[in-house]
Amino acid sequence: MTRVNSHLAQLRIDRAIEALREADLLIADQRWRGAINRLYYAAFHAAKALLAVRNLDTSKHSGTIALFQQHFVKTELVPTDLARGLSRAFDKRQLTDYADSSDPGHDDVRAR
Repeated sequence: MTRVNSHLAQLRIDRAIEALREADLLIADQRWRGAINRLYYAAFHAAKALLAVRNLDTSKHSGTIALFQQHFVKTELVPTDLARGLSRAFDKRQLTDYADSSDPGHDDVRAR
């Protein structure tokens, strides 16, 4: 890993930690939509940090998830059940950010 990749990975981990801290504040205030958003971005930035270690990158969220699956899940570096959380968080964030009506306080979040 180059110094540049190491620095980029650390920046992305820092962003992931910041997003987790923001999620904690939103959860304490029962702001579920914002919490889901920040939890997704924490996972997203952590996955992007891992990709930086391998000198991989993409500008799309779906591309990040696909590369993460290909290079870390299929190679069994990250357990499948743990990695599934990134895709689930992406789906829930999409619903809570863009659906006209959703109830993020329930496990079955969907547009009505």
